[in-house]
Amino acid sequence: MLESLSSRWKIAFAAAALMFATAAAPCINALPRHDHPNNNGAHPIRHVLLISIDGMHSVDFVNCSKGLSGVNGSLPYCPHLAALAETGVNFVNTSTSKPSDSFPGLMSIVTGATPGLMGVYYDVGYDRSLDPPAVTTGNGVAAGACTPGAPPTGSTAEYEEGVDIDQTQLNGGAPAGVDGGILSIDPGKLARDPAHNCAPVYPWNFVRANTIFGVIHAAGGYTAWSDKHPVYLSVSGPGNGTNVDDFYGPEINSIPANLPGVSGCDPLPDPGAAKPSDAWTDSFQNIQCYDGLKVQAVLNWINGKNHNGTKPAPTPELFGMNFQTVSVGQKLIEKSLGEKGGYVDSIGTPSPALLSEIEFTDSSIGKMVEALKGRGLLDSTLIVISAKHGQSPIDSARYTGITDSGPVTTSPATILDNAGCLPASESPSNSTGIGPTEDDISLIWLNGNCSAEDAVQMLESQSPASNNIAGIGQILSGRVLFQTFGKPGLPPYGDPRTPDIIVTPNIGVTYSGSSKKQAEHGGFSQDDTNVMMLLSNPSFDSRTVSSYVETSQIAPTILQALGLDPDQLQAVRKQGTQVLPDVPLQGDNN
Repeated sequence: MLESLSSRWKIAFAAAALMFATAAAPCINALPRHDHPNNNGAHPIRHVLLISIDGMHSVDFVNCSKGLSGVNGSLPYCPHLAALAETGVNFVNTSTSKPSDSFPGLMSIVTGATPGLMGVYYDVGYDRSLDPPAVTTGNGVAAGACTPGAPPTGSTAEYEEGVDIDQTQLNGGAPAGVDGGILSIDPGKLARDPAHNCAPVYPWNFVRANTIFGVIHAAGGYTAWSDKHPVYLSVSGPGNGTNVDDFYGPEINSIPANLPGVSGCDPLPDPGAAKPSDAWTDSFQNIQCYDGLKVQAVLNWINGKNHNGTKPAPTPELFGMNFQTVSVGQKLIEKSLGEKGGYVDSIGTPSPALLSEIEFTDSSIGKMVEALKGRGLLDSTLIVISAKHGQSPIDSARYTGITDSGPVTTSPATILDNAGCLPASESPSNSTGIGPTEDDISLIWLNGNCSAEDAVQMLESQSPASNNIAGIGQILSGRVLFQTFGKPGLPPYGDPRTPDIIVTPNIGVTYSGSSKKQAEHGGFSQDDTNVMMLLSNPSFDSRTVSSYVETSQIAPTILQALGLDPDQLQAVRKQGTQVLPDVPLQGDNN
């Protein structure tokens, strides 16, 4: 029998060497358990439960776990998270990726890489080396020509709901009985690579750094993940999309529908927000039903089943999900109910709507912990809880939406588009297009009509500090930009995905134009990037770490926890991404 992860860990512990290249084995779960301790006096870690509570700031976790005056009688309102902190390492000075969008935020967690190395800046971003998709995406990235071997024209590449076969359906339009995943993606809607015979670029190969799912799968481990779009199977990269053994990606922007398998969701609790024009994110109540689907998948994995509970399966070595409830609770204005989420002050006191979302998330995590206990897996499981992104502003009163109809009527992309500087697929004046890559950040890719220097001068002159109509906080270009993200351009002279200009606005300013939101993410600000990060196991002592760390350090830490070599990650080798400090892992003497 080939060597298992568990056996290999014992060899690593005894001989201080891991032979990753020879590891290809049946999953750990089929092998007998042993109670020998690691060198910290704890059971070896055999499973990692990875959870992203999208939007969850570090201060949100401190407030809910310690209690806050005027909320829940000043008692903790996330008791299950607070209990995990009693045997956990809490990192209070944690930064997400920059930009802090969901796509780079997630991929940084699972690759250990920066957006510059990954080539991932947003769910929707421009690539100078690709050609348009063969079919116009559901969100408006226009179809175009692609000639194998010919110079590329450049194209926006979309990796969100618009590349589903049918984005109105919960399963993304996959065949009946198939959940969101590979079969939900329409390859005709993917940007194409003329250097590779115009093949569509699947999300797991768009990302230019390998993932922990790939490393663990190659070592014989069983892996599972649930997220908000079918294309978030990007966590499987690189390869053919099969490094995640069980992926579940119900489409979050589908039309809400009754969920018979989720308690309290058949019928939906908020049927008024289940119209064809609605998505799950348009309701404080319905989003809990949506996340309930993924919670049930995690419980099924813990209990030795596949995600929908129809077949037996190993409890994965690496598995988890993302929660959307807190993010919706921070952003949403549900006008039909006269209810507003967000915070009531600058110290993060949650509104009643946000409080409900935090309590739901906490209760769901409590169910996972109880399921692990019930199967005798808690001692051998490392629970990692963080967030792909934060949300800005925490001080909701400072929200300033810059739209085409408000008192402030422009954005950086609009200024440059008026001068003919943007490609059509990034143009805000393209009425049928997907529009510019702007939320509470503005990522600018230029066409050949304008230089970066000229574009910056336009932004400075048309939105000066004295009359800052575009809410500009900082403009990154030239060497200020290059040193972090690389030089924009086509190979071998530059990176085809690096924006020419990045504009970070003043705190509270967003360019989304939505009347349903009072916060957004994607930017570089403290509220956008400072998120919770807790690593917990019953063998850990409670500890708070205030030194600066990044969510990218989660990836090598997970590999080390499972007894695998972090150097198997390209990000570790190329960027020197470090294992998190002060976490008592096997093979570590902290």
